[in-house]
Amino acid sequence: MAPSPDFDAYRSEFPIVREQLAFNHAGVSPTSQRAANAIREWSEDLLLHGVRYERGWEARTEATRALAARIIGAEPEEIAFVRNTGHGLGLVAEGLDWRPGDEVAVAASIEYPSNVYPWLHLRDRGVNVREIEPREGGVTPEAVAAAITPRTRLVAVSSVQFASGHRTDLEAIGALCERAGVLFCVDGIQSVGCIPVDVKKCRIHFLSADSHKWMIGVAGIGFFYVDRNVLPRVRPVLVGWRSTTDAWNFNQSHFELRPDARKFEEGSHNYAGIYALHAALGLLLEVGVDAVAARIRELLVHADAELRALGCDTGPTPEHRAGILTFLPPRGDVTALAAHLSENLVSFSLRRGRIRLSPHFYIQPAEVDRVVALVRDFSGR
Repeated sequence: MAPSPDFDAYRSEFPIVREQLAFNHAGVSPTSQRAANAIREWSEDLLLHGVRYERGWEARTEATRALAARIIGAEPEEIAFVRNTGHGLGLVAEGLDWRPGDEVAVAASIEYPSNVYPWLHLRDRGVNVREIEPREGGVTPEAVAAAITPRTRLVAVSSVQFASGHRTDLEAIGALCERAGVLFCVDGIQSVGCIPVDVKKCRIHFLSADSHKWMIGVAGIGFFYVDRNVLPRVRPVLVGWRSTTDAWNFNQSHFELRPDARKFEEGSHNYAGIYALHAALGLLLEVGVDAVAARIRELLVHADAELRALGCDTGPTPEHRAGILTFLPPRGDVTALAAHLSENLVSFSLRRGRIRLSPHFYIQPAEVDRVVALVRDFSGR
């Protein structure tokens, strides 16, 4: 077994720790010094040299594509860059050849809107959205099995539920979808960068995630995975010069779509975001995704025990947990507690009436203790 990294050695990458208690990586994560430096690197190149070194921008783009593929167990040819998670999910929703009466199974009552609205938008094409009934605050294989009918074309789930923190058993659901001949689409933003993700092992056909949460990148850039076996079945909603096999030939038209996921990239790249994403993914892979997941798990076990000792109602249970812990105080109004934490510079989220904590690997146990102490002070009033 590899030795555990020195997590504290990475704290200098995150100057946010000098100002706040950063427990909101499931919301909007602070970025790293590396990512900020990467943005400056590209900006200064553009400022000082214009497009003279554009080939270097393209090389960094392809290196980033390779890192994105590596972190989820895919191939670079199966990765396209997108603006955000909803962008990738929308490419699936609008790109498949739907027929009236087709069904999409999704737990619309608990999912983040990005994994609901693209499917509801298909109603005017005769596609029905079939509800997966939530169980234990999340989506279970049993609930998915109960929702699938002979008309089901696709199952859409989040890898981790944003509000409850319930971790989805993607491997079991992927196997279930394969047996039923159903496409499997995953909103991966609450898992990529937090826990190991293997799209092949889980038989995932589509996964979309952007980088401003657990990847510790910036908003406006993410990646979209499409399994090579279903790439021909997805029609790009938008096309442009970059979608084609002769992309850099601007002297004549030769409209032939690329056979890989790059066909979904219609025009000029967000190079600043891609440079930041390259730095962010490189940092996570340097630390090691398994080590990151273990560290987050340890922090949440500690937080869970301390909060329960105060009488807080916590969740989800360890077997369903990824990077999120939610809780209610034993006494007092949760909104008042949220205000108390905010006043004391704790970064967190309030989701569906519960405080949501989501620390990353560079957070220290002592910082967990400081949050718990603030809850204790509030509850003792």
